Amino acid sequence: MKTATSETGGIRSPIHVIGGGMAGSEAAWQIAKAGVPVILHEMRPVRGTEAHQTDGLAELVCSNSFRSDDDAYNAVGLLHHEMRRCGSIILGQGDAARLPAGGALAVDRDVFSQGVTVALEAHPLVTIAREEVAGLPPEDWDSVIIATGPLTSPALSEAILKLGGEEELSFFDAIAPIIHRDSIDFDTVWFQSRYDKGDGKDYINCPMTQAQYEGFIAALLDGEKTEFKDWEKDTPYFEGCLPVEVMAERGPETLRFGPMKPVGLTNAHDGSRPYAVVQLRQDNALGTLWNMVGFQTKLKYGAQAEVFRQIPGLEKAEFARLGGIHRNTFINAPRLLDRRLRMRADPRLRFAGQVTGVEGYVESAAIGLLAGRMAAAERLGLDAAPPPDTTALGALLNHITVGAEAETFQPMNVNFGLFPPPEPPPGKKKIKGRDRKLAMTERAKADLDAWLGAGAGLGAAA
Repeated sequence: MKTATSETGGIRSPIHVIGGGMAGSEAAWQIAKAGVPVILHEMRPVRGTEAHQTDGLAELVCSNSFRSDDDAYNAVGLLHHEMRRCGSIILGQGDAARLPAGGALAVDRDVFSQGVTVALEAHPLVTIAREEVAGLPPEDWDSVIIATGPLTSPALSEAILKLGGEEELSFFDAIAPIIHRDSIDFDTVWFQSRYDKGDGKDYINCPMTQAQYEGFIAALLDGEKTEFKDWEKDTPYFEGCLPVEVMAERGPETLRFGPMKPVGLTNAHDGSRPYAVVQLRQDNALGTLWNMVGFQTKLKYGAQAEVFRQIPGLEKAEFARLGGIHRNTFINAPRLLDRRLRMRADPRLRFAGQVTGVEGYVESAAIGLLAGRMAAAERLGLDAAPPPDTTALGALLNHITVGAEAETFQPMNVNFGLFPPPEPPPGKKKIKGRDRKLAMTERAKADLDAWLGAGAGLGAAA
């Protein structure tokens, strides 16, 4: 076990982080960077999960995209900016593993996970324990961050829910297929980003005529789906990650105004505008694997191959991974947690990541970042004040702890609706549109810097 010596000569005991996903890895990194020893408990490969394929830390099991990197007009892009200012390992390794994705931050999932794993293994204050923590942590662990994510082991999940006095809250997440590039027909498809953003050619586009689109929707609806067990049937989907066939069930035009929207694209082969389009995004640095954007699915494997090969250009597609669906568990954070992410029923326990009711890789890591900094500050005898609500970090934290209604609490991505409205300039009643977003991001950056400068956030990245 690694320890650190305080200025008074005493030995500082470690903080325990349970779960080596996005949130747990970020929390452990923040704790160690603050000079406090940390033990990161990860049950893989001792115990596997339904979705993970490796034993690497921060493995990406769904998309390889961290979404928009625009920190001026997009809330998740602002969150990227704030996390970089706080020395985030997730954003640091994400930048190192970056792939072309227009205005988004997409990564090579293997390079990214390896980078996080190597960095944590190399840090002198981090100990990685490959073991399952079954049930509540031992009483002598006086500071614990539970960051077990959507696939929390049954024993720990049951113990947490019993302690909190809550019934289990769950929803379904779905995974999109990944295709080998050399099986795609490039006489049909072309490279282009919508409105030529980024490098302008960051996506592979598979065009459809109206007849092809209507035939595809019919095949999608007729395809054989995964059947849920009785205890799963009332579990809702997360709206931001709906299976493609569930979107199709909402109406024939739903997909054409969603992930298959053709706007901003022109067929490079004949100059036509497609009626609908399926986009593929690069999934690894070599460019040999491409994932189907927005095509998370609960179709059975045989049906996936049959239906998706009806897409023009994918008639001979070979799949490196087919889509799937898994159950995601989260706690009723507004009822169970305080503003410093501590469990009211047992304050030695903090929670981080998707289990707190945030949705998305970046949001999960962001809550891990805050939990790690708060736990480290507490151990160092410093102020663990949360960031201002005007920042993306603070707005997200505020929502899951005090801002959301406990009775109707559901997972949430970061968005500008969580921020306090900006003050209009003199002589104006309100700020609208892009000006409003820019006002919020500029205010957030200034307020975050003030928070970091005051020491409440343990300082900014070097």
